[in-house]
Amino acid sequence: MAFPRMIRIRQKFDAPEIGDIPAEVEQQLSALNLGAKVQAGQTVAITAGSRGIANIAVITKAICDHVKSLDAKPVIVPAMGSHGGGTAEGQRRIIEGYGITEEFTGAEIRASMETVVVDETPQGIPVHFDKEAFNCDHVIVSGRVKPHTGFVGPIESGLHKMMLIGLGKHAGAKIYHRAILDHSFLEIIRAVGACVVEKCGILAGVAIVESAYDETGMIAAVAPGDFYERECDLLKTSTLWMPTLPFKEIGLLIVDEIGKNISGTGMDTNIIGRKYNDHAATDEDDFKVKRIFVRGLTEATHGNATGLGMAEFTNRRTVESVDQKITQINCITGNHPSAAAIPAHFETDREVIENALPTTGLVEPENAKVVQIPDTLTLGEVLVSEAFLPEVEGRHGLEIVSGPAEMAFDTAGNLEPVLGDHTH
Repeated sequence: MAFPRMIRIRQKFDAPEIGDIPAEVEQQLSALNLGAKVQAGQTVAITAGSRGIANIAVITKAICDHVKSLDAKPVIVPAMGSHGGGTAEGQRRIIEGYGITEEFTGAEIRASMETVVVDETPQGIPVHFDKEAFNCDHVIVSGRVKPHTGFVGPIESGLHKMMLIGLGKHAGAKIYHRAILDHSFLEIIRAVGACVVEKCGILAGVAIVESAYDETGMIAAVAPGDFYERECDLLKTSTLWMPTLPFKEIGLLIVDEIGKNISGTGMDTNIIGRKYNDHAATDEDDFKVKRIFVRGLTEATHGNATGLGMAEFTNRRTVESVDQKITQINCITGNHPSAAAIPAHFETDREVIENALPTTGLVEPENAKVVQIPDTLTLGEVLVSEAFLPEVEGRHGLEIVSGPAEMAFDTAGNLEPVLGDHTH
C-alpha cells in the first residue's frame, strides 16, 4: 500500500510564560495574608494530583516553603480519586514520579485512601474527604484549571474538582461520578464544594493555568470564598490558551503516547473532538477525527490506559503494556467503562496504518489526511500528510519545518515518534 508523504510543521501559539515560578507562588500566597489564620506549629495539607502539570514539583515546593515561612508544617497529600490503582502506595508513587518527594519539597507525604464523611449535600450525596487532609489544621488546594474531558459548564477541571474527586479519593469519586447520572455536574460541585470549604479547613487555592506549549502561564492564589468566581474566569483563560490540532477535519490521527499524566482520558477529548461521543465528533465538537491510532502509553501512566478505548486502532506492544486492573478501576470509577476497551490491534505500526487508512473514506491511501502528534498536550510541532499542503501554505501561524518525506518506519515496521525520544 502507498502511504501518504508527511510534512513536519510548527504551530505558533500566543503563550505567556512565568519566568520565576517560586517567586510568583510566594507573591500570590503572600497577598492572601495567610499568617492571620495559621498559627505557629499547625499542619497545612497541600494537594498533589496525578496530572503531568508543568513545573508541579517546583510549584508544590514553593507552597511548602510559604507554609514554613508561617512557622507551620506543610504536609503533602496525594489527591487523585482512584488513580494509582486505588492504593495509597500507587498514589504516592505517581507524585514521586513527578519529583514531588519528601527530599525535594522538605515536607512529609501522607498517602491514604481512607476518607471521612463530613456531611451530606441537599441532594443526599455523602461528602467524602481525605482523612489525612482532614486531620490537618488547614488545607491548600493546588491544581490546574482547564476544560474537563467530559463535563461542560462554567467550572470544569480545577480547584473544585480537586476538592471533590481528588480529595474524595476512591470512595468519593465513585459516588460523585454516579451522582452525575442524576444531577448536573455544576449542581454537584457547587454543593460538595461549599460543604468542603465550610467543614474541611480550606485555607486557600493555588490555581495553575498552562499555555499552549504545556508551560506554566499563570499561577493564582485564591481565597476560599472566591473559589467559584475565580475559577470561572480562569477556565475562560485556560480555554483561550489551549493548543489545538492544526486542522479541523482529519482522516487518521496518530497519537504517539497517551496517559493519565497527559489527560484524565489519556488523550484530551477537547483536542481530538471526542468529548460527547467516544468514536465520532458531534455538532458540539470543534474537530472531526474519523479514526485514531494510539501508538503507546507514557511511562508516567504506570500502565493506566484509560482512554485507549476511544481509539479505533492500536498496536500489540501497547496492548501488552496495559495494566488491566488499574485501568478498569479508574474507568469504572469514572463511569466511563468504554474508555478501558481494547481497540483493533496489529503487530506493527505499518500493519495498523494499512488497515486504518481504508476506513477513512473514499480516498486513496496516499492522499489521506493524516496527522501524527506526540500527545494531546504537545502540539507545537507535528507531522501532517501532503494532502494538507494547500492549507498549510495558506495559513498564518503554521510553518513548514521539513518535508514532504516518506513515513519514517524503523526496521521493525514501527513509526518513528514525532519528537524522537520525547516522553512525558
